[in-house]
Order: sequence, then structure tokens, then C-alpha cells
Amino acid sequence: MKIDAVKWGGVVLIILALMAGSAWTACGWQANAYGQQLAAKEAVHQTERTNLANAHSAQILVEQSKRFALEQWLAASEKAYYRALTDETTKQARLRDRLATADLRLSVQLDAAATGCDGMQPTTSTGGVVYGAHRARLDAAHAQRIIGITGDGDQGLIALQACQAYIEALHHQ
Repeated sequence: MKIDAVKWGGVVLIILALMAGSAWTACGWQANAYGQQLAAKEAVHQTERTNLANAHSAQILVEQSKRFALEQWLAASEKAYYRALTDETTKQARLRDRLATADLRLSVQLDAAATGCDGMQPTTSTGGVVYGAHRARLDAAHAQRIIGITGDGDQGLIALQACQAYIEALHHQ
């Protein structure tokens, strides 16, 4: 009987060893298969992330090129605006100098009804602008003030044109 118990114990032990070995093998095989699935998913995820990063990089490059183009346009626009403003300021300074040296006199045309004149003058004055019109010369200080006011208006118009060009350019983008 002892032999039968030892025999059965050995058989049970061998069966248990085989079961443990097969379980160990199955576990290893499953771990390997699961590892391969995880590696495949990680590879797909990494590819998606790489594609997304490439798309973002392309978008950043497009935005940078747009910004560079806008900066170039703004620099050119600012240069043109500054040039126009400088030219206008120079013209006004020359005009003020001519008024100050009495090289130029400003005059205004008088209304014929207000002055009591009815008709044309028989002759024109030398250097007159309008044939037969009655004109009154302005004092040099008043003329310079008028030139200053018109100069401010010209600068405002130049600034307005620059703003309109900027808005127009933004609207077309």
C-alpha cells in the first residue's frame, strides 16, 4: 500500500509539475502576445503624435511666413507714410519761409456782393490769379497761422490714408 500511495503521490506530483509548467508557458505566451499588442498600439500612438507634431510645425511655419509678410508690408507702409509726412512738412516749412520773407503773399477773393462791386475790373493786376476779382491780402502772421492749420489737416489726412490702407490690407487677407 505504501507503494501505491507513493506511486500515486509521484503521479500527482508529475501532474502538478506539468500543470505548473503549462501554466507558466501559457502565462509567458500571453505576456508576450500582450506585449506585442502594447508595442503595436504604442507605435500607432507615436505615429499619430509625430503626424500631429508635423502638422503643428507646418502651421507654425505658415503663421511665421504670414507674420513676416505683414511685418514687411508694415515696414514699407510706415516708410511711405513717413516719407509723405516728411515731404508735406518740408513743403509747409518752405511755404512758411516764403511767407515770412514776403516772397509770397496770401490773398482771399472777396465776394462782389459784399464789397458792393458789380462787374469786372477793367484790367487785371500783375500776378493775379482770377481775372477781374477783388482780392484782399492777408497779414503774414494770419497767413502763417492758416498754413499751420492746413498743415495739421494735411498731416491728419496722411495719417487717415495710412490707417485706411492698413485696414484695407487686413480686410483683403
